[in-house]
Amino acid sequence: MKKLITSSIAMITALVAVSAQDFGYQNPVIPGFHPDPSVCRVDSDYYLVTSSFEFAPGVPLFHSRDLINWEQIGHCLTRRSQLPLEKSGSWCGIYAPTIRYHDGTFFMVTTNVAGGGNFIVHTKDIRGEWSEPAWLKQEGIDPSLFWDEDGKCYLTSNPNDGIWLCEVDPFTGELKSESKLIWEGMGGRYPEAPHIYKKDGWYYLMIAEGGTEYGHSETIARSRRIDGPYLGNPSNPILTHYCQAAENSPIQGTGHADLVQAHDGSWWMVCLAFRPVSGNNHVMGRETFLAPVTWPKGGWPVVNGNGTIALQMDVPTLPQRPFAKPATTNEFDAPLGYEWNYLRNYDAANYEVKGGKLTLTASTESIDAEGNPTFVGRRQENINFAAETKVSLNGKTEGDEAGMSIYMKCHTHYDLSLVRRKDGKAVVRLRYRLGEMSHVEKEVETSGEGVTLRIEGAAETYTFSFSTDGKKFETLGRMNTRFISSEAGGGFTGAYVGLFAQKTSAKSKAKGVFERFSYSGK
Repeated sequence: MKKLITSSIAMITALVAVSAQDFGYQNPVIPGFHPDPSVCRVDSDYYLVTSSFEFAPGVPLFHSRDLINWEQIGHCLTRRSQLPLEKSGSWCGIYAPTIRYHDGTFFMVTTNVAGGGNFIVHTKDIRGEWSEPAWLKQEGIDPSLFWDEDGKCYLTSNPNDGIWLCEVDPFTGELKSESKLIWEGMGGRYPEAPHIYKKDGWYYLMIAEGGTEYGHSETIARSRRIDGPYLGNPSNPILTHYCQAAENSPIQGTGHADLVQAHDGSWWMVCLAFRPVSGNNHVMGRETFLAPVTWPKGGWPVVNGNGTIALQMDVPTLPQRPFAKPATTNEFDAPLGYEWNYLRNYDAANYEVKGGKLTLTASTESIDAEGNPTFVGRRQENINFAAETKVSLNGKTEGDEAGMSIYMKCHTHYDLSLVRRKDGKAVVRLRYRLGEMSHVEKEVETSGEGVTLRIEGAAETYTFSFSTDGKKFETLGRMNTRFISSEAGGGFTGAYVGLFAQKTSAKSKAKGVFERFSYSGK
């Protein structure tokens, strides 16, 4: 009888545990250009950061209560003193951040590859401002922080084709020990993205190898001492789609991961990957994906059973707590949200949101150059989408221009815009800039007042159209997505749907006036 009661209690406990879970989710959990994710937990709250490269503000910051539904709550780098991007060309700037929480303080460590190297910022208020940078002397990229049980803080990064470790003061950046090479990985190129975890008396060192392309993978090693020697997992890699099991997957390039133990004791991994379209090309950059991890005591972590992930993940999850869905239309009746970004050290005086309008003061710096143009955009997050805006061109000088762009980088973009010609007439123009080629595909005369521009995205093409009455649209042309992809244009970023205004004469007082903007995935 006692055994029966005990068995019944165990069964009820198991059923309660299962009922407290939800089941299944969709990858990516943060779609669009959000690479190099790093995550930390504070009680039952989770915080995640991703790379931002040449875009400002820097290092998007997200919050979740279930690791599946994420809400952007700000950026870590919001001031020019934290984010010098003057020397940042396309896909330079801020690389691979790591976020950690220790003793009441959040720390974020990252690399400005063209503006000072590795640095740390910190805050006690996750939704507030972060400190000024504490610059680090240890080189390499993808720095990470780890606090040991004795309170010492350690820094890892990857100078000289390996993973190096030293003790660091996370508030000042002072290195408190000599840097030491602790692991060179399993032989894959570009050993990077190191993170240290301690479990069951072992120090585990997880890194990415193979380069952030199709051969990307995640490997892991362990040691009884934090400074090594580290021995690799015989079953490495623990995550890769460069394998027979995932060769036909719609997800590729998996890697650059971080692990977190949830508040229910389960383990999870966030990682980057990309979704190819139009053959083996991807346009949205590297996105943030999620996978469950089993990690037996004294053993090695296993990612989703076989080291691969899927778009539809049919696995038990934490109780899911979704946020309200963001509005698909921005009426410009409030300051721009966190999803909007600028290029490099932008001039804030050129941007005004007032009275239901976004007014962009044109700059002589073109979006064709690695400067500080008048440009503000949001990420393309869906393979199939529609974006639309209503714009007027307040400028009468030849070369005045305002419109919408599918922007990958300064040498790779498609533009649908209002342009003032030499004869004084305004035209709707479809143009492309692809490497050394710049070409006007088509243009149609218009008044330049209240023209609605529309871009529709699909796997193979972008379709560009316009309307003078907001109802009847005329298609100007279609462009192939593969020419805007990372494979064609190079780099590590993803496509933006951007609004811009530019001019060729410094004397012009041209402005682009946008009355609304909508973006919706299909």
